[in-house]
Amino acid sequence: MERHTRKNIQKGAIAALPVILGYFPVAIAFGLLAKNTGLPFRDTGLFSILVYAGASQFMALDLIIGGVSTGGIILATFLLNLRHLMMTASLSIKLRDIESKFLPFIAYGITDETFSVLSFSEEKLNLPFVLTVNILSNASWVVGSLIGFLVGEILPQSLQSSLGIGLYAMFAALLFPNFKNGKSTLLLSIMTALIYIAIYKSKLFTGGWDIIIGIILSSALGVFLIKEDSGVEEN
Repeated sequence: MERHTRKNIQKGAIAALPVILGYFPVAIAFGLLAKNTGLPFRDTGLFSILVYAGASQFMALDLIIGGVSTGGIILATFLLNLRHLMMTASLSIKLRDIESKFLPFIAYGITDETFSVLSFSEEKLNLPFVLTVNILSNASWVVGSLIGFLVGEILPQSLQSSLGIGLYAMFAALLFPNFKNGKSTLLLSIMTALIYIAIYKSKLFTGGWDIIIGIILSSALGVFLIKEDSGVEEN
């Protein structure tokens, strides 16, 4: 039993390696940006531990810089992270054999990237494998954030700028493969960008609310497009 557990931990570490390599430089960029935004070291660490959502953390920093209220930041972060409800619901089917008392710990570690690793795993998911993927991924994000806060400023300016690009590269890696599944994903991506640009340029909403309204409208549009696309496939 112990040998089997050790083997699953090793498999989990190997599966988590691409996520770790992707998270670390982006987390450094977040730590550096958090420091430049005025967050103290403690709050930067708590940000990555308690929120643990790269896109939401970067967005929250932008909203803080823009002077958005605390309530607005919380609401925007909540809406952006709603996708994790669908991810964990989908993943729960593959976790039926894991004791329910461990599910909160597994749910905490689910991100876009760890969800992809776990959902596409060809092997039956087990607790040592899942926790290893989640713990190592989370550790790389938290440690990277703290390192970015402490030593980010000593890095060359060109390197500091390039670190932030990693976040967009990770999103692209997740998004682009879905274009092969149908035209709805590509169409939704384009329309989402146009919706946000239109809202932002209109100046109808104060800082932060343009993102919130954009998320709501894009999500509603996504439900319609995905439903239509599924209907076509079923016929």
